[in-house]
Amino acid sequence: MATAVDPLSLERQVCFALAVANRSVLGVYRPLLEPMGLTHPQYLVMLALWERSPRSVRDIGQAIQLDSPTLSPLLKRLEGSGLISRRRDPADERNLIVELTDAGTALRERALEIPPAVVETLGVDLADLEELHRVLTKVNAAALAAAAAQSGGLKRDPAGGLK
Repeated sequence: MATAVDPLSLERQVCFALAVANRSVLGVYRPLLEPMGLTHPQYLVMLALWERSPRSVRDIGQAIQLDSPTLSPLLKRLEGSGLISRRRDPADERNLIVELTDAGTALRERALEIPPAVVETLGVDLADLEELHRVLTKVNAAALAAAAAQSGGLKRDPAGGLK
């Protein structure tokens, strides 16, 4: 007699697997980032700025998917560390522009050691990590689209369809 699969089994939950993987992988990053004086969220900000600097706070937030109230303290600490500078946009005083300092630009050289160290520490084949990244990117896009649909005013009609 076959045993029925429990749809509420903890081990079958995508949210559980993602939460555990998140904690575990960030635990690998922590000792690699500490000597650089960065937390993982600060590292994400720096990655965005190493791609392009200067950037607006809004642009950084969109790139790393953090809202302004969460991002502001990170930027303040990075500025206090001398890695970035913040200034008002002369074209629009409402916008805050973030730019790498020389120290922030120089830190990129040390950061180049992080990705291969993570791969080595995890001991997982690079192709597997690339496939995981592809799938997670797809899941994230679907989750963002679902969240946007839920908050974007789409409502179910009595027949169950969206209107």
